[in-house]
Amino acid sequence: MIKRHWGDLFSLPGFKRYFANTSWRLIGNVVRGVIMLVIGVYVVRYLGPNRFGLLSYATSFVALFSAVSTLGLDSIVIRELVKDEAGRNELLGTAFFLKLTGSFFLLAVLYVAIHFTSDDSFTNLLIFIIALSVVFQSFNVIDFYLQAKVLSKYVVYAKTVSLVIWAIVTLFLILVHASLLYFALVSLIESIVLAMGLVIVYFKQKLDIFHWRASIRQALALLKDSWPLMLSGVCILIYMRIDQVMIKQMLGTGAVGQYAAAVKLSEAWNFIPMIICSSLFPSILNAKTQSEEVYRSRLQKLYALMGWMAIAIALPMTFLSGWLVNLLYGGQYNQAASVLIIQTWTGIFTFLGVASSSWLVAENYTKISFFRTFTGMIVNVMLNIILIPRYGINGAAFATLISYAMAVFSIVFIKHTRKQAYMMIISVATLGMYKREGIY
Repeated sequence: MIKRHWGDLFSLPGFKRYFANTSWRLIGNVVRGVIMLVIGVYVVRYLGPNRFGLLSYATSFVALFSAVSTLGLDSIVIRELVKDEAGRNELLGTAFFLKLTGSFFLLAVLYVAIHFTSDDSFTNLLIFIIALSVVFQSFNVIDFYLQAKVLSKYVVYAKTVSLVIWAIVTLFLILVHASLLYFALVSLIESIVLAMGLVIVYFKQKLDIFHWRASIRQALALLKDSWPLMLSGVCILIYMRIDQVMIKQMLGTGAVGQYAAAVKLSEAWNFIPMIICSSLFPSILNAKTQSEEVYRSRLQKLYALMGWMAIAIALPMTFLSGWLVNLLYGGQYNQAASVLIIQTWTGIFTFLGVASSSWLVAENYTKISFFRTFTGMIVNVMLNIILIPRYGINGAAFATLISYAMAVFSIVFIKHTRKQAYMMIISVATLGMYKREGIY
């Protein structure tokens, strides 16, 4: 076995620049996560399991179809911006047009889908209010540009402003005992404010959105690479949100509220792997120009970092779940603690999945990425059908845990990606300090 030093990961070319970018995004998301958690606790307590369950159900119902509006473009656009700065206006204009078209297509799909449910008119109204926020998320293409240029601090500014406005308005709604409808509207307001903030940041960079132009050629090129990612996104959102939709149909909105309250806490950490990978992975790719061995070694360090960060979060959460749920939500959410214990361990597979997904995109294995998420979706839906009637919301939590694990490691069955599965296992088992000769 050959010893590898952790310092290798931090000696990458331009690391200080990428680390500064990571720090901005990490600090911004920590602040955002803390504020959303604190305000979210007040919302959960104020609404109670039934009304919070209904809001969570409407959000999850929209999420099932929202991947259609993103078209899987996010990572593809960032990759192309890194490669070709000169084509910025055409690339951003085309991506914006595609995402805007996708958001209106989402509204049409939802209009058809609600006719196949037994939901009342008020629930359908909540669904459409929440769905409207997707239209304004088309301006997130500006965020992609700033990520590619390692200028995340400006995104943090815009997101912080929109978050503060959301927090103030939400607290006001609680103080005046507002109805559930207004809590759906405030999410729409936040999306509008964030879109305006991103446009202002873009102009501050001496750039102009009115110079954007859409191109059929560019659109076809983007969709050629992104369609497997779009299908992957559909699968991801189905196996992340279908549980709440199925719980509502099988057990009612109160059960959804209990389950969603636990999920809110278990997913509070999920921004960490996304921020680290989005900021560090471009520099890890640069290592590939040095040698494949250095590239693989640094990938293995990244997997170890992801896996052990997740374990460090899951262990204390396992023992503190009951106390934490009672402290934050009160006795009315007494069923959420057991769900949280199970759900918190999905973090290991979430963290590793984000890192390995970055590798799949970088290597253009988008079809394999789709296979992985499709596997997770099928397993999750089948397990929910079996486990929810028998074990209630705990059954849904176990279905999520098992499906996440099977999705992440399903790449072991594919020749081109089998080594990555081994690398994830070895990295977590050895803290990424060693690699065994002959494994890859």
